[in-house]
Amino acid sequence: MQHFHQKLSFREKVGYSLGDGAANLVFQVLMAYQFLFFTKILGLSNVAAGWLFFIGRFFDAFTDPAMGFIADRTKTRWGRFRPWLIWSSLPFAAIFWLTFTSPGWSPSGQTVYGFVMYFLLMAVYTVNNVPYCALNGVMTGDVDERTSLSTFRFATVTIITFIVQGMTLPLVDKFGEGNDAKGWSITMGIFALVTVVLFVLCFLSVKERVEPDPDQQGSARQDMLDTFKNRPWVILFSSTLMIFIMLVVRGGSMPLFMEKIADQQALADLVGNMGLQQVEGVAPTGFARVLDAFGFLLKPDHSNVPSVAYGIFGMLGTLTMFLGVLSSKPLSKLFGKRMVFVGALVLTTGITVWLFFIPSTHVRAMMWQSALWGLAYGPTVPLLWSMIADSADYSEWKTGRRATGFTFAGVVFALKFGLGMGGLIQGWILNLYGYDGAEGVVLTERAITGVRIAASTAPALFIVAAIAILLFYPISKELNYQIGDELALRRRERRDSASEVNESASPSGA
Repeated sequence: MQHFHQKLSFREKVGYSLGDGAANLVFQVLMAYQFLFFTKILGLSNVAAGWLFFIGRFFDAFTDPAMGFIADRTKTRWGRFRPWLIWSSLPFAAIFWLTFTSPGWSPSGQTVYGFVMYFLLMAVYTVNNVPYCALNGVMTGDVDERTSLSTFRFATVTIITFIVQGMTLPLVDKFGEGNDAKGWSITMGIFALVTVVLFVLCFLSVKERVEPDPDQQGSARQDMLDTFKNRPWVILFSSTLMIFIMLVVRGGSMPLFMEKIADQQALADLVGNMGLQQVEGVAPTGFARVLDAFGFLLKPDHSNVPSVAYGIFGMLGTLTMFLGVLSSKPLSKLFGKRMVFVGALVLTTGITVWLFFIPSTHVRAMMWQSALWGLAYGPTVPLLWSMIADSADYSEWKTGRRATGFTFAGVVFALKFGLGMGGLIQGWILNLYGYDGAEGVVLTERAITGVRIAASTAPALFIVAAIAILLFYPISKELNYQIGDELALRRRERRDSASEVNESASPSGA
C-alpha cells in the first residue's frame, strides 16, 4: 500500500539538526554538570541545589504552555515557529554564559545569583526550544520522514553530546589553570558563541509546510482540553518525565562516580596505555599538542585523571549512541516506533543496573558499560520527538484542530520538570547517604553506596516506570500510517477547495 510522502532535502534536515545542536550545548551541560557546578563552584549545599532545580519547574508550568500558545499564534513571513530561533538566540547565549560564570560574591550572594540566573536560563530556554521542537511537526506530514528528520537531529545532538561530555571538564582544567571558576566561564563562553551561529544556520535552512485548518478558531482553553484528552500525548508526557529524571540523576552522578568510586590508579593506567600521558619536563609535540590543547593529556601528577577518564568514557558512549540513533528509522519501519522504544529501554535498564555491581578497580568493565549503554539507549532519542509529532497528528485526526506548539510545549515542560526533579532526587539520595563532596573529604562506605545508587539503580527505576507507561501507547505502526494518509487527504481537499473558490471569485472565472 502506498502511503503519503513529503520528502525533505538533505540540506534542510542537516540545517534543522543544527538548532538542537545549539540547544544541547546548553541542555547537556545542565544534565551532566548542573549539580557539580552549583555545589562546587557556586557553593550551594546539596539540598539547596536540589531545591533550586526543582522549584524552577513550577515556573515552567506556566511559561511552557504560554509559549506554545504564543508560538501557535505567531504569524510572520518566515512562519509561526521559525522566527523565534533568531529572536531568542542572543539572549539565550548570554544568559547561559552568565549562569555558569561565578561572580565570586558572599555565600548568600552566590546562592541568590544562582537562583536568579537559573530561572532566567529556563525561561529563555522555553522561548527558544518550544518553537524549535514544534518545527518537527510542521516541516513535513510524512510519518517516516519525521523519523528521518529526528534521526538527523539527534545525530547532531550525539556529536554535541560527544563534545560536552568528552571535552567540558578537560577544557575547564585547561583554561582554568587551577581556577575552576575561570575555566567554567571561558568554556561556557565558547559554547555560548557557538549556539548563536548554529541557531542562525538553522533559521536559514528550514521551512514550515503543515498548517492548521485556516477556519480553526484560536482558543487557549480548547487547545488545552484537546491536548489533555489526547491519550498518546498524555502517555508521552508521562514517559518523558520519567526518562529525563533518569538522565539527570544518572548524568549528574557519573562525574562523581568517576572521581569518587573508580580507582584512580587503575584509571590512570588505562588512560596511560592509550598514549594520553604527558611526560614531565617534555613539551607535547605533533598530535599530542592538539590533545593537550583540549586538556586530554594526563598531567604528570595525575591530578586530572577523573576529568580525562570521564571525557573518554563519555565520548565512547556517545559514539555508540550515534550508532543507536542511526538504527532508529530502519528499526521503526520494521517493528513500529512503540516496540523499538520499549525494547531499547528494556536493554538500557539492564545495562544501567550493571554499573552498581562493577568493582572500583574494574575500569575496563566501566568503559564497556558506558559503550553498551549508549548503544542501547540511542534508538529512543529520535523516536521520542517523532512520536510527539505523531501525537499532534492524532489530535488533529480526532478533533479537526491542530495545536503543534502547545503539544510540544507540554513535552518540553515534562523534559524540564524531569531536569528539576532529577536534580532534586540526586541531591536527596546523596544527602541521605551522607555524601560530602568537599575537597579532601574521604567518603564513608555509606556515601560510596549512595553514589553507586545514584549512578545506577535509582535511574534504572525511572526507566522501568517509563516502560510501564509506554506499554499503553495506542498508536501502532498501522494506525500511524493511516493517520498520516488521512490528514494528507484532508489538507489536499482544503487546498483544492480554496483554489476553486479563488478561481470562481476571479474576473476570468466569473
